[in-house]
Amino acid sequence: MSKSYTVAVVGATGAVGTQMIKMLEESTVLPIKKVKLLSSIRSAGKVLQYKGQDVVVEELTEDSFGDVDIALFSAGGSVSAKYAPYAVKSGAVVVDNTSHFRMNENAPLVVPEVNAHALDSHKGIIACPNCSTIQMMVALEPIRRNYGLKRVIVSTYQAVSGAGAKAIQETVDQLGQVVNDGVNPADLKAEILPCSGDKKHYPIAFNALPQIDVFTDNDYTYEEMKMTNETKKIMEDDSIQVSATCVRIPVITGHSESVYVETEKVADIKDVKEAIGSFPGAVLEDDISNQIYPQAVNAAGKKETFVGRLRKDLDVENGIHMWVVSDNLLKGAAWNSVQIAETLHERNLVRPTEELVFDLN
Repeated sequence: MSKSYTVAVVGATGAVGTQMIKMLEESTVLPIKKVKLLSSIRSAGKVLQYKGQDVVVEELTEDSFGDVDIALFSAGGSVSAKYAPYAVKSGAVVVDNTSHFRMNENAPLVVPEVNAHALDSHKGIIACPNCSTIQMMVALEPIRRNYGLKRVIVSTYQAVSGAGAKAIQETVDQLGQVVNDGVNPADLKAEILPCSGDKKHYPIAFNALPQIDVFTDNDYTYEEMKMTNETKKIMEDDSIQVSATCVRIPVITGHSESVYVETEKVADIKDVKEAIGSFPGAVLEDDISNQIYPQAVNAAGKKETFVGRLRKDLDVENGIHMWVVSDNLLKGAAWNSVQIAETLHERNLVRPTEELVFDLN
């Protein structure tokens, strides 16, 4: 008799948490006997649906995981830092969608299509990469496997849903003020974007903000450094040169990226397209004669990563340009988390760890 699991969703009422529930409902791989929905005390008591049944959201505590096999976390880094080790101590395997454990040497950083093998040595906590990193990895991996990678330069065009529900509402409100009330975009008031944790805020309506997260000492933002460091960790190669510029644009759902790569071996662009088109999780949309290329509005609600506008650089023999689009709430977060859970099941890796290596607070 095959094993079935109790799966907890931590942060169940948030934008990613609700999508995690949906992805669990749609999973045909993961045998689920029960879902447990957890949140802060503010949302405890709310009733959500799972496969047509009411499930009451419970308050997250240190004792919430006694009957849990898999815990999907998406409630903020501080919540994961405090409670994920308690989940592991209780015997659960944690898939964490926050940034807290991503660069922890004891936590594999996983995109299942790219490095599922990293799960084999997990110690109870698996980290999901940043949403922008995830979709870029799906596009880069077939190139890396066939031609090697020397350098990656990426510019992102990221949807406001990546900054949360309040950022979405701020965007919608601002667009309405401009379109319906005739307000000059430069005169709009902002409280959230580009980054709720920084000193100044700027309007996003009819604008592009070249800041996601706060700035680091080297003048890159934390979002940009996440893409750099996570790419090297996932690909297990510190020699790959990675540089990012991350920009927020007034799109609700779906991150877009302009990616330039330099390969170790010179590649024929037709062969590159074939490699991407046959790679799991990637969809090639590249027919310029019919103006077919990836678009955020078409990627929204879909699990795949869409790649197009593939072309050779005009001056660098081993340079390739491409356009990469994916739903940041699905493949960039909820779906990648559930995929990891499915892969843990398929590889018989849903089991308690022998030693707790993550600190209890």
